[in-house]
Amino acid sequence: MGEVEQRPTAGSRLGAPENAGISTLEHGQKLPNTPTGKLISIKIQMLDDTQETFEIPQRAPGKVLLDAVCNHLNLVEGDYFGLEFPDHKKITVWLDLLKPIVKQIRRPKHVILKFVVKFFPPDHAQLQEELTRYLFALQVKQDLAQGRLTCNDTSAALLISHIVQSEIGDFDETVDREHLAKNKYIPQQEALEDKIMEFHRNHIGQTPAESDFQLLEIARRLEMYGIRLHPAKDREGTKINLTVAHTGILVFQGHTKINAFNWAKVRKLSFKRKRFLIKLRPDVNSNFQDTLEFLMASRDFCKAFWKICVEHHAFFRLFEEPKPKPKPVLFTRGSSFRFSGRTQKQVLDYVKEGGHKKVQFERKHSKIHSVRSLTAKPSEQHSEVPKQSCDFTYGDGADSPVAKSCQQGKELKVSVEDGGQATTPSLKKSPKEGKRLDGAAMAAMEEEEEVVKDKSQQNRSQTQQPSTAGSLAGSPHLSELSINSQSGPAMANTTLSPNLSPDNRQASPLVSPLLNDQTCVRTDDEEEVRKKRFPTDKAYFIAKEVSTTERTYLKDLEVITSWFQSTVSKDDCMPEALKNLIFSNFEPLHKFHTSFLKEVEQRLAQWEGRSNAHLKGDYQRIGDIMLKNIQSMKHLTIHLRKHSEVLVELENGIKNSRKLEALCRDFEMQKVCYLPLNTFLLRPLHRLMHYKQIMERLCKHYPPNYVDFRDSRAALAEISEMVAQLHSSMLKMENFQKLHELKKDLIGIDNLVIPAREFIRLGSLSKLSGKGLQQRMFFLFNDVLLYTSRGLTASNQFKVHGQLPLYGMMIEESEEEWGVPHCFTLRGQHQTIVVAASSRIEMDKWTEDIQMVIDLAENCNGPTPEFLGSSPPDNKSPEEPTLDQESEDDLNASRTSLERQTPHRGNTTVHVCWHRNTSVSMVDFSIAVENQLSGNLLRKFKNSNGWQKLWVVFTNFCMFFYKSHQDNHPLASLPLLGYSLTIPSESENIHKDYVFKLHFKSHVYYFRAESEYTFERWMEVIRSATSPASRIRVLSHEESHVY
Repeated sequence: MGEVEQRPTAGSRLGAPENAGISTLEHGQKLPNTPTGKLISIKIQMLDDTQETFEIPQRAPGKVLLDAVCNHLNLVEGDYFGLEFPDHKKITVWLDLLKPIVKQIRRPKHVILKFVVKFFPPDHAQLQEELTRYLFALQVKQDLAQGRLTCNDTSAALLISHIVQSEIGDFDETVDREHLAKNKYIPQQEALEDKIMEFHRNHIGQTPAESDFQLLEIARRLEMYGIRLHPAKDREGTKINLTVAHTGILVFQGHTKINAFNWAKVRKLSFKRKRFLIKLRPDVNSNFQDTLEFLMASRDFCKAFWKICVEHHAFFRLFEEPKPKPKPVLFTRGSSFRFSGRTQKQVLDYVKEGGHKKVQFERKHSKIHSVRSLTAKPSEQHSEVPKQSCDFTYGDGADSPVAKSCQQGKELKVSVEDGGQATTPSLKKSPKEGKRLDGAAMAAMEEEEEVVKDKSQQNRSQTQQPSTAGSLAGSPHLSELSINSQSGPAMANTTLSPNLSPDNRQASPLVSPLLNDQTCVRTDDEEEVRKKRFPTDKAYFIAKEVSTTERTYLKDLEVITSWFQSTVSKDDCMPEALKNLIFSNFEPLHKFHTSFLKEVEQRLAQWEGRSNAHLKGDYQRIGDIMLKNIQSMKHLTIHLRKHSEVLVELENGIKNSRKLEALCRDFEMQKVCYLPLNTFLLRPLHRLMHYKQIMERLCKHYPPNYVDFRDSRAALAEISEMVAQLHSSMLKMENFQKLHELKKDLIGIDNLVIPAREFIRLGSLSKLSGKGLQQRMFFLFNDVLLYTSRGLTASNQFKVHGQLPLYGMMIEESEEEWGVPHCFTLRGQHQTIVVAASSRIEMDKWTEDIQMVIDLAENCNGPTPEFLGSSPPDNKSPEEPTLDQESEDDLNASRTSLERQTPHRGNTTVHVCWHRNTSVSMVDFSIAVENQLSGNLLRKFKNSNGWQKLWVVFTNFCMFFYKSHQDNHPLASLPLLGYSLTIPSESENIHKDYVFKLHFKSHVYYFRAESEYTFERWMEVIRSATSPASRIRVLSHEESHVY
């Protein structure tokens, strides 16, 4: 009798050569030895109906053949596929990857194996590669034609319309009728032709890749998607069909599902002769017997189905390949069969880590170009970078001409003319695309991870200021990058959409800034000359930090006083009183700091000897300027005190006016607004803290008898007094701002921002439900814990699934109970959930913070939290707390309920935490506010030779990259949550001073500072983002934030 058992990996059992990275075994494991000797020819029928012949050794295991097919297709995610064939009893079975082929197929020359989809994931968005989605689309097309994928006429017509769009392109009635006459996609197709063409008419402009994605989106909602029926009978002799899916074992009567046994309910699967047995876990609420029995046609049919169940359970439910049991000395019991290969989690991790290269492929049936059929030449300097497919769109709007797609490397090499104009990389184009694209395309990108993908932003017109901005919308793998050109208004707007999230999905916020412009690479000789010319005193570099950070601060003020004011002035949706309140309190600050920056830069020029060299006087000091301007700044305190009112009134205005809400949302989508809008309203208060920190470092550096010490100490005393007066107000504003920022990221709640509610921590945890571990985003406040899932639509928001009041909650470590690493249980008064963190450190952060808030709630006599509106109701019985079960409908609602939502920025800290599987607390945000820095850095890639000079701004856990400090918006961004900060080792052959290294998985960057002081400062501020605080600060009940 066969049983599902735990056994070792194929790699550890069979040993030998390193994994080729295609299919089955996890990354780093070893393949079976490939036998030598006589070769045999085996025919494989592909999903596009072509036949290929493969020569393999006669004694080779099945895995060798499957890998040969995957290599032939350049298929990275080959683990979802398998080879099926009729055995000698005419039973269709899957090729066993560990057994020799000659022991499975008696006459290989006369058998044609079919390469088909074996494992259908719950969500096609988990398929990272366009080629994989294309093959899945071919499988759906095949299932439709063979009658296995049954559905109503409307669904069938819609499916076929997407297939037709991918094969012949945009709608043309004559061409459509001819094509449908020659191609039969479904039985009785003639009756549906008008409906098919009606749907096809709506797909104009849709690429083949987008058609594949939409096809899978529709197909996955059908009950028969991925279903392979196996005839059986129940105990009463009723004819039924058994099948297996990612959720468990399903029972069908005809084509109607009548029962389902979730994997979480199944304790054991086995077979005995013709009987297939399912042993269930005890359940007092269930009427099922402990063991269910089904009768199949023969033992061979029964064993074939049992094997498929074993493989599905292992692929979808296990973290890694099960390990084999030691061989018994005398007797064996049960089948020795086991799942061999990578699990879905291992496949996803492997693709996320970028352990593969993007390659071209050809669509056999398509008359239009594939997204990966055109190639952009990568930079010669970085030719080793994996390629990334992308679309270039040029023009001012959605109706602009399209230069289809290109195969993109990590970098696109561009040249920049004196006028600031940039030309795009050279492209291999179709004859219709003969014109060369113009515009700003000075950035390229590196693939990062994401399992669930977002919809991209639509092309937006941007307020025309002195310079014109291009826009970039990303793919499932890439973050939004701003591509900037300093040319005039005539410049065309350029949108770069890498590798498609085919239905215009938004980017993940995990992009690396890969800008390649040879004109800004500084040579070592230039660097040595520069070092000799400028001062080396630490006080000079402190003064220079005042200048560089002041430039960034002034640009941030201009976001409000120039860009936002210009946007507001074109629309009458903002009340005059609110306009006056905002701009009358920010314009005086902008005017003052413009004068202050000019004075600091003049002093630096004198200090460096670049100007006024004939004047006498001691200019190698900064304390006198700081003292003078800080004293003048006191007169601006009246404006600074108004900023809390500005923040509250703007949020109230947004709440009361949909037009103002839409205006602010659209403004936040512009590249110049690189942070949430309300963050810029807090910048003046944050800047006071920066002055205080700078003066503390200066006073610490100077000896007491130094000429500049007295002025510096007086300036420190003045600024410390101002900070002390405004500190309490700033803490309340930061919490208020953070709650409103989170409100934009969440849907399904109405009253997140209430008096006395404080944000504590947010981050990604895996929640144990009936379907196994599901990634969820958790939000911890001082009174409630929310858990959410992310929707797959343009809104890019998180859907609230549940809320747990913290009063009376208990935390228990439960790794041993559930067998899941870093797992803990949260037992509330009405609900219990089990969650797992990505690491022990993450687990400790969460348990510390939750326990602290629980203690605080108990000390405050258990205040009743105000429940968040529109959350799912809690129907759990208080006497019987059970694991929370999320239904498939509930999860689908999280995706479909967002369809009508408006586009939303997808590169916020919340999204970064989701993709990097980490968390941040409010104290981390507070530390990030204190650790902001800007200045020039030299940047180098892992395998490149030259150093590239960039203007870098570090804020909000992220590095923003500019061509120069004069640019209005960043070229690219690099979120640092999850990155490691180290010093290069000798083996890395850097051989330069003041170099630090940032790395995350396979992504490595080197940055080079100009002095020891700036090197230490960059290390200090970046460490604050890469090593978040372990504990949080919670205000006492008396200090609660009241608005």
